[in-house]
Formats: sequence, structure tokens, C-alpha cells
Amino acid sequence: VQPPEKPLQAEEWNRLRESFRSPEIFEEVMFNSMVKCNSPIDVAKSLLTHVAKSNGDIAYNLLLKYLALCVQQGQTSEIQDMYDIMKTRFRILESGAYNLFIRGLSNSDQWRMALTLLEEVKKIMTPSRTNYESCIKAASRHQEMNLAFELYHEMLAKDLVPTLDVLQAFFDYSRSMKGADLQKELFGILLYLRENQIYPHKTFMRSIKLWFESIPGENWRGHLTNIKDSGQCPVCNTQLEDSDLTEEEYNNLRERIIRDVIHGTDTFRKTSPQEFEAFQTFVENRLPFDIVIDGLNVSHIKPRKMQCENLFDAVSYLAKENARLLVLGRKHMLINSSNWKREIMKEMQNKADFFFAENISEDDAFLLYATLRSGKHCKFVTRDFLRDHKACLSDSVTRHLFRKWQRGHQIVFSPSFVSIFIQQPAFRYDCVVQTTGDTWHIPYKDIFEEKYSFQVPRKWLCIQQKL
Repeated sequence: VQPPEKPLQAEEWNRLRESFRSPEIFEEVMFNSMVKCNSPIDVAKSLLTHVAKSNGDIAYNLLLKYLALCVQQGQTSEIQDMYDIMKTRFRILESGAYNLFIRGLSNSDQWRMALTLLEEVKKIMTPSRTNYESCIKAASRHQEMNLAFELYHEMLAKDLVPTLDVLQAFFDYSRSMKGADLQKELFGILLYLRENQIYPHKTFMRSIKLWFESIPGENWRGHLTNIKDSGQCPVCNTQLEDSDLTEEEYNNLRERIIRDVIHGTDTFRKTSPQEFEAFQTFVENRLPFDIVIDGLNVSHIKPRKMQCENLFDAVSYLAKENARLLVLGRKHMLINSSNWKREIMKEMQNKADFFFAENISEDDAFLLYATLRSGKHCKFVTRDFLRDHKACLSDSVTRHLFRKWQRGHQIVFSPSFVSIFIQQPAFRYDCVVQTTGDTWHIPYKDIFEEKYSFQVPRKWLCIQQKL
């Protein structure tokens, strides 16, 4: 339906409704269309008035759609009126309405009302990430940085993951502002990026650079650069942190993972204790391996190729250096099929050890066990990110070690036109945000990626304080 260009009278609305295929949903379809076409408010209002006169009242979902149109157009006084109307008619609103009210008001000069609504939401449910971020941005825009950070910490405490967009806003709105507390908070965000291995995109990186350079009287300068293979920054000559774990760190990590992740509750949901024991025996008798491969995962690299060929290419590539390989397979790979050819499987088994698990096993635990038992040199190949094990590693120190170990030991194959392109993550330096006090080094990506990524960036922002 095309919404009308100008407000209609009752009989005109009735005529339109009667000519519509399903008159019972006419209003709803018409409102959806108005939101999509961003119709003038008075046109939408004339339909609301018509509905109210015909039915004696207006259904919740129609009010919500009208509200969405008001928010879209920043009609502050309409949004406030709608709030009064809806609060009078419905004692409790659901999250959709609160999201709209908070978003609409936080973008207006009535932004403090959004904070009041946030308090109201807290009494009935956990506010959404969007609720918090709308209020944080409103406070930042009005230079109320203490308030913005208070909301940010509250949000983190509720396990809501902030978007890069809101983190960037903190840097944008703090430009040229003085204050040790503010600086400490912004450094805190950079450490949050480090802790969670988050790589800012180019625009966010620029905001960080501009903020540093704008701090009154501190003389920070930022430069874009590529770190040398040795781990030295060509701009300031700082040596970046080593990606290797010390013996002690490695042993602690290995014990924790084997204890919490592998013998904890999460492995055996998808695999039987008997199978895991058989795997442990298998590994102990053949240790150590140089590379452990998640066979099923690697077999999907190129969708147009046979799965066993993908795996064969990867195994052949890695076996070149006489490396000792362990491939974690599935029993179904042994049944001759269009994807798994027996003779190719046989040939692969000459190049690597294979362990074939039941078809439903969860192989992250197998992968971690075999790699960690093989020792510090052993690498592993998967395109997964082992995201779910973070939850089992309860303290942040172990989590940091796990991520650091992962960054230095995970090999990621990516499809390319020439055979298989390999990304070897084994940099000698650690690819995370780091600081020495008078320098900061921040790895960044060219493009924004909401999805968590194991592809390590090659570009860095070096910021140093010239004293």
C-alpha cells in the first residue's frame, strides 16, 4: 500500500480500507508502510484519529507503530505525548516501547527524561544494550562524561557487551577535555579492547588518535605503521610484548584448561567419557605432535571442492616440513561417499595420525587437549574461535593467557585462488592493544567487523608522548 500524501477524512479512510484485500489488517499494513516511506506525521495522525473514532480506542501495536514514526523523525513533543497516553492506558509497557521512548528522547533536548525511563525499565527487567547506549551517547553529547561512564560500568556489570560505536563515542566527545579521572576511564576502554582482543576499525582508531592528540598540555603524537617481524615499532623503536608464554604461564594455562574445560562439565555434553578416555590414551601413546588439525572444520574451506580434497590439500601442505600431524576426524569420513573418497583418505593416513570420533563429538576439547599435551611448540588448525570455552575460564588472568596462547598457536587457512592460502598467526609479538606508559600500540582493521575475528590485523597505530 502506498500511504496518502496528505491527511484523509473518515470516509476516505473507509474507502481505502474497503478496497484493501484484507480489511481486518488494513491499519497495521498502512502504518508499516508509513514507517517505511517516512510519511508526514499529520497523515499518520489522521489515521489514528479515524481508528479512535471508529473503534473507541487504539490498539497497543498501532500506537507502537505511530511511535516508531515519531522517533524516526525526531518529533520530541509527540514522543512525550505518546508516553503520557501509553502510560495512562497501559500500566506496564514492553521492551519494544521502552526502546523507542528511550531512543527518541535521548536524541532530543529532553534527554534526561530518557534516564528516568531507564530507571523505570530497571524496576521491571534488565535494560537492553540499546537502552544503555542511547543514554550513554546522550550524556556524552552533553559533555556529562561522569554520568556516561557510570552507565557504561553498570552495563558491563550486567554482562552487556558494548558496541564499538558507543566506545568510539566516548573518545569523540572527550576531545580536548581535561581531567585525570576522564583519562583513566578512556585508558580503561583501551584495556578493555586488550582484555577482549577487540580490534578497532579505521574510524574508531582515528577517534582514539585525535583524542590523544587533543589532551591539553600532554603532547601525544600518533602515527600509523606496520610492526617489523622482530616485533619492533619503526616509529618509536619500542619492542612489543612477546607472543610466547613463559614456562610457568604455559603450565598454569595447561593445567587450568585440562581441569576446567576438559574435565569440567562442558565437554561431555556432546561426547562420552569413554570416548574421551580412548582419545587420551591414543594421544599419550603418540606424543608429541607439532600440529593438531580440526579435520571437519578444515574440510569445509572451499565449498565447491570435495571435503576430502580440502583436507588433503591442508594435510599435504603442513606435512611438507616433516611435521608430526594429528587430524581429528569423524567416523563418517571412513565410509566411502561423494565427499569422502576411500583412496584419498588412505593416502592422507600415510602423512598424519588420525583419530576418528563419533559423529556427534564436540572436538574443541579434543583439539585443546592434544595441542596442550604436546607442548609449547605445538600449533593447531581450525577456523573456529573456541569462543565458548572462555566461559569456563573464570578468571581474567587465565582468559588473557588463553587468548594470548591462541593468538600465537592458531593457524587459520583461508580459501584463495592458489591452492590454499595460509595465514600463519605465529608472530613473535603479541597482537593486542599494549602500553608502556608513554607509548600505546593499537592494532586496527581497515573495515568494521561486528563478528569476532581470528584474523590478526597487520596495521598499527603508534601513539607516543613526547616529553
